Amino acid sequence: VRRYLAQFLADPRIVETPRWLWRLILHGVILRLRPARSAELYRKIWTAQGSPLAVGMAALSERLQATLRAQRPGPILVRHAMRYGDPAIGTVLRDLAAAGVRRVLVLPLFPQYSGTTTASAFDAIGTELSRWRWLPELRFINSYHAAPHYIEALARSVEAHWQRQGRAPRLLLSFHGTPESYLHAGDPYFCQCQETARRLRERLGLD
Repeated sequence: VRRYLAQFLADPRIVETPRWLWRLILHGVILRLRPARSAELYRKIWTAQGSPLAVGMAALSERLQATLRAQRPGPILVRHAMRYGDPAIGTVLRDLAAAGVRRVLVLPLFPQYSGTTTASAFDAIGTELSRWRWLPELRFINSYHAAPHYIEALARSVEAHWQRQGRAPRLLLSFHGTPESYLHAGDPYFCQCQETARRLRERLGLD
Protein backbone atom coordinates (compact mmCIF):
# COMPACT_ATOMS: atom_id res chain seq x y z
CA VAL A 1 0.00 0.00 0.00
CA ARG A 2 2.85 2.37 0.80
CA ARG A 3 4.42 1.77 -2.62
CA TYR A 4 1.09 2.45 -4.35
CA LEU A 5 0.42 5.62 -2.35
CA ALA A 6 3.94 6.87 -3.00
CA GLN A 7 3.41 6.50 -6.76
CA PHE A 8 -0.10 7.94 -6.70
CA LEU A 9 0.52 10.93 -4.44
CA ALA A 10 3.83 11.81 -6.12
CA ASP A 11 2.00 12.46 -9.39
CA PRO A 12 2.12 16.26 -9.95
CA ARG A 13 -1.27 16.03 -11.64
CA ILE A 14 -2.83 14.88 -8.36
CA VAL A 15 -1.29 17.43 -5.99
CA GLU A 16 -0.17 20.74 -7.48
CA THR A 17 1.72 21.93 -4.40
CA PRO A 18 5.34 22.96 -5.15
CA ARG A 19 7.35 19.76 -5.51
CA TRP A 20 9.94 20.46 -2.80
CA LEU A 21 7.26 21.23 -0.22
CA TRP A 22 5.04 18.33 -1.20
CA ARG A 23 7.94 15.85 -1.02
CA LEU A 24 8.59 16.92 2.56
CA ILE A 25 4.92 16.48 3.48
CA LEU A 26 4.52 13.24 1.55
CA HIS A 27 7.61 11.44 2.81
CA GLY A 28 7.78 13.10 6.20
CA VAL A 29 4.15 12.75 7.26
CA ILE A 30 1.67 11.11 4.88
CA LEU A 31 3.62 7.98 3.93
CA ARG A 32 4.38 7.38 7.61
CA LEU A 33 0.74 7.45 8.70
CA ARG A 34 -1.63 6.80 5.82
CA PRO A 35 -0.52 3.34 4.54
CA ALA A 36 -1.67 1.54 7.69
CA ARG A 37 -5.06 3.25 7.67
CA SER A 38 -5.51 2.64 3.94
CA ALA A 39 -4.49 -1.01 4.30
CA GLU A 40 -7.18 -1.54 6.92
CA LEU A 41 -9.83 -0.10 4.60
CA TYR A 42 -8.59 -2.14 1.62
CA ARG A 43 -8.72 -5.28 3.76
CA LYS A 44 -12.48 -4.81 4.17
CA ILE A 45 -13.16 -4.94 0.42
CA TRP A 46 -10.42 -7.34 -0.74
CA THR A 47 -11.55 -10.55 -2.41
CA ALA A 48 -10.02 -14.01 -2.78
CA GLN A 49 -9.08 -13.00 -6.36
CA GLY A 50 -7.42 -9.78 -5.20
CA SER A 51 -8.33 -6.13 -5.68
CA PRO A 52 -11.98 -5.67 -6.77
CA LEU A 53 -10.87 -2.94 -9.15
CA ALA A 54 -8.23 -5.13 -10.79
CA VAL A 55 -10.59 -8.10 -11.04
CA GLY A 56 -13.37 -5.95 -12.48
CA MET A 57 -11.05 -4.28 -14.99
CA ALA A 58 -9.79 -7.64 -16.25
CA ALA A 59 -13.35 -8.94 -16.64
CA LEU A 60 -14.43 -5.77 -18.47
CA SER A 61 -11.47 -6.03 -20.83
CA GLU A 62 -12.23 -9.66 -21.63
CA ARG A 63 -15.93 -8.94 -22.18
CA LEU A 64 -15.15 -6.04 -24.51
CA GLN A 65 -12.67 -8.20 -26.43
CA ALA A 66 -15.31 -10.90 -26.94
CA THR A 67 -17.96 -8.36 -27.99
CA LEU A 68 -15.69 -6.70 -30.53
CA ARG A 69 -14.67 -10.01 -32.03
CA ALA A 70 -18.32 -10.96 -32.45
CA GLN A 71 -19.23 -7.64 -34.08
CA ARG A 72 -16.06 -6.92 -36.08
CA PRO A 73 -14.01 -10.00 -36.83
CA GLY A 74 -10.38 -9.04 -37.20
CA PRO A 75 -7.15 -8.50 -35.32
CA ILE A 76 -8.47 -6.17 -32.61
CA LEU A 77 -6.74 -6.52 -29.24
CA VAL A 78 -8.24 -5.15 -26.02
CA ARG A 79 -5.87 -4.68 -23.10
CA HIS A 80 -6.35 -2.90 -19.81
CA ALA A 81 -3.74 -0.97 -17.85
CA MET A 82 -3.68 0.75 -14.48
CA ARG A 83 -2.41 4.29 -14.03
CA TYR A 84 -0.78 3.26 -10.76
CA GLY A 85 0.21 -0.32 -10.04
CA ASP A 86 0.01 -3.30 -12.37
CA PRO A 87 -0.48 -3.93 -15.21
CA ALA A 88 1.34 -0.65 -15.81
CA ILE A 89 0.60 1.49 -18.85
CA GLY A 90 4.16 1.20 -20.16
CA THR A 91 4.17 -2.58 -19.84
CA VAL A 92 0.89 -2.93 -21.73
CA LEU A 93 2.04 -0.59 -24.51
CA ARG A 94 5.21 -2.62 -24.96
CA ASP A 95 3.18 -5.83 -25.07
CA LEU A 96 0.96 -4.34 -27.80
CA ALA A 97 4.03 -3.31 -29.80
CA ALA A 98 5.44 -6.83 -29.46
CA ALA A 99 2.13 -8.14 -30.84
CA GLY A 100 2.55 -5.94 -33.93
CA VAL A 101 -0.08 -3.34 -33.04
CA ARG A 102 0.43 -0.11 -35.00
CA ARG A 103 -2.82 1.74 -34.18
CA VAL A 104 -3.88 2.35 -30.57
CA LEU A 105 -7.14 3.79 -29.27
CA VAL A 106 -6.79 4.98 -25.67
CA LEU A 107 -10.04 5.00 -23.68
CA PRO A 108 -9.54 6.14 -20.07
CA LEU A 109 -12.32 4.85 -17.84
CA PHE A 110 -12.98 8.35 -16.55
CA PRO A 111 -16.18 9.63 -18.20
CA GLN A 112 -15.57 13.18 -16.95
CA TYR A 113 -12.23 14.73 -17.93
CA SER A 114 -9.88 15.94 -15.22
CA GLY A 115 -6.23 16.82 -15.18
CA THR A 116 -5.96 14.54 -12.14
CA THR A 117 -7.20 11.47 -14.00
CA THR A 118 -7.44 11.55 -17.80
CA ALA A 119 -4.50 13.91 -18.29
CA SER A 120 -2.40 11.88 -15.86
CA ALA A 121 -3.04 8.74 -17.92
CA PHE A 122 -2.05 10.59 -21.09
CA ASP A 123 1.12 11.77 -19.33
CA ALA A 124 2.06 8.18 -18.56
CA ILE A 125 1.52 7.18 -22.18
CA GLY A 126 3.62 10.11 -23.39
CA THR A 127 6.40 9.26 -20.96
CA GLU A 128 6.54 5.70 -22.22
CA LEU A 129 6.38 6.62 -25.90
CA SER A 130 9.05 9.31 -25.53
CA ARG A 131 11.55 6.42 -25.37
CA TRP A 132 10.27 4.75 -28.57
CA ARG A 133 11.78 5.30 -31.98
CA TRP A 134 8.77 4.09 -34.05
CA LEU A 135 5.56 5.47 -32.59
CA PRO A 136 2.16 3.87 -33.21
CA GLU A 137 -0.79 5.85 -34.54
CA LEU A 138 -2.62 7.10 -31.47
CA ARG A 139 -6.12 8.32 -30.79
CA PHE A 140 -7.23 9.56 -27.37
CA ILE A 141 -10.79 9.77 -26.09
CA ASN A 142 -10.81 12.72 -23.70
CA SER A 143 -14.25 12.40 -22.15
CA TYR A 144 -17.70 10.96 -22.73
CA HIS A 145 -19.59 12.53 -19.82
CA ALA A 146 -22.56 13.47 -22.01
CA ALA A 147 -22.44 10.69 -24.61
CA PRO A 148 -25.98 9.34 -25.15
CA HIS A 149 -24.95 5.70 -24.71
CA TYR A 150 -23.17 6.51 -21.45
CA ILE A 151 -26.18 8.38 -20.07
CA GLU A 152 -28.43 5.53 -21.19
CA ALA A 153 -26.22 2.99 -19.42
CA LEU A 154 -26.39 5.02 -16.20
CA ALA A 155 -30.17 5.35 -16.49
CA ARG A 156 -30.67 1.63 -17.05
CA SER A 157 -28.52 0.88 -14.03
CA VAL A 158 -30.64 3.19 -11.87
CA GLU A 159 -33.88 1.76 -13.26
CA ALA A 160 -32.72 -1.79 -12.61
CA HIS A 161 -31.97 -0.83 -9.01
CA TRP A 162 -35.39 0.76 -8.64
CA GLN A 163 -37.03 -2.42 -9.92
CA ARG A 164 -35.15 -4.53 -7.36
CA GLN A 165 -35.22 -2.21 -4.36
CA GLY A 166 -37.98 0.29 -5.03
CA ARG A 167 -37.64 4.05 -5.48
CA ALA A 168 -36.41 6.25 -2.65
CA PRO A 169 -37.43 9.91 -2.23
CA ARG A 170 -34.05 11.06 -3.56
CA LEU A 171 -31.45 9.88 -6.04
CA LEU A 172 -27.97 10.74 -4.80
CA LEU A 173 -25.06 10.94 -7.24
CA SER A 174 -21.53 10.83 -5.86
CA PHE A 175 -18.50 12.07 -7.78
CA HIS A 176 -14.85 12.27 -6.75
CA GLY A 177 -13.88 15.61 -5.27
CA THR A 178 -11.13 17.92 -6.56
CA PRO A 179 -9.90 21.22 -5.10
CA GLU A 180 -11.96 24.23 -6.14
CA SER A 181 -8.76 25.90 -7.32
CA TYR A 182 -8.50 23.29 -10.09
CA LEU A 183 -11.86 24.44 -11.46
CA HIS A 184 -10.74 28.07 -11.47
CA ALA A 185 -7.52 27.03 -13.21
CA GLY A 186 -9.56 25.62 -16.10
CA ASP A 187 -10.20 21.97 -15.19
CA PRO A 188 -13.64 21.04 -16.65
CA TYR A 189 -14.29 18.14 -14.26
CA PHE A 190 -16.79 19.91 -11.99
CA CYS A 191 -18.82 21.24 -14.92
CA GLN A 192 -18.83 17.87 -16.69
CA CYS A 193 -20.06 16.16 -13.52
CA GLN A 194 -22.88 18.70 -13.38
CA GLU A 195 -23.79 17.99 -17.00
CA THR A 196 -23.77 14.23 -16.47
CA ALA A 197 -26.13 14.69 -13.52
CA ARG A 198 -28.43 16.98 -15.48
CA ARG A 199 -28.64 14.68 -18.48
CA LEU A 200 -29.28 11.65 -16.27
CA ARG A 201 -32.02 13.54 -14.43
CA GLU A 202 -33.65 14.48 -17.72
CA ARG A 203 -33.42 10.91 -19.04
CA LEU A 204 -35.03 9.54 -15.86
CA GLY A 205 -37.74 12.18 -15.92
CA LEU A 206 -36.90 13.55 -12.46
CA ASP A 207 -37.71 17.08 -11.37
